Amino acid sequence: MALIYVVEDDKSIQEIESFALTNVGYRVEGFCTAGEFREAMKRELPDLILLDVMLPDEDGLSIVKKLREDRETVLIPVIMVTAKTTELDKVKGLDIGADDYMTKPFGIMELISRVKAMLRRTGGSEEKEKILKFGNVVLDRERHTVFVGDKPCELTYKEYELLKLLLSNAGIVTTREVILDRIWGTDFEGESRTLDMHIKTLRQKLGESGSLIKTVRNVGYILGE
Repeated sequence: MALIYVVEDDKSIQEIESFALTNVGYRVEGFCTAGEFREAMKRELPDLILLDVMLPDEDGLSIVKKLREDRETVLIPVIMVTAKTTELDKVKGLDIGADDYMTKPFGIMELISRVKAMLRRTGGSEEKEKILKFGNVVLDRERHTVFVGDKPCELTYKEYELLKLLLSNAGIVTTREVILDRIWGTDFEGESRTLDMHIKTLRQKLGESGSLIKTVRNVGYILGE
């Protein structure tokens, strides 16, 4: 499970970001100052840092520069967050070593998508992990098994692939088009009812945990509480 450090001095924003990322399966720790962040870095290095530019005790650009000068932290991906909107500000952040840049205000789904995309590119995403987990549903990629709690769950190949896709995008709506393309292929000519039937049987096989699969009307499906 990827560890994310959220460095944001606005406590309300920090809590929203932390809650959203925790809700889709990441371990998250939040810090209001650069000092708190540095102490945490001594204990454990994260898989990704979400870093506000304006902090009370140190500029975020300075933090990124120091991270890139240290061989232990040089490869940790950093997404900078700021209220500044000029292109020059973004260029400064990226030139100094930030991997991505988000301007406030932004949507929670955009934040989650950016984090997932960054971890995918840097090898820290759940797509590369052996175990995918949400709630009490656990999928083991290597063993090709699914457990609900401590009980094995027997799935067909399509059901397994469907669950794996939803787990990999937990907390984010996966459209019907994307699911049909990924699971059935671009040349699939069947009706979309095929997907609905597989969702129905998957929910049934997951038992009470089947309620984690939510229907987003006219859009697709999402795995969430």
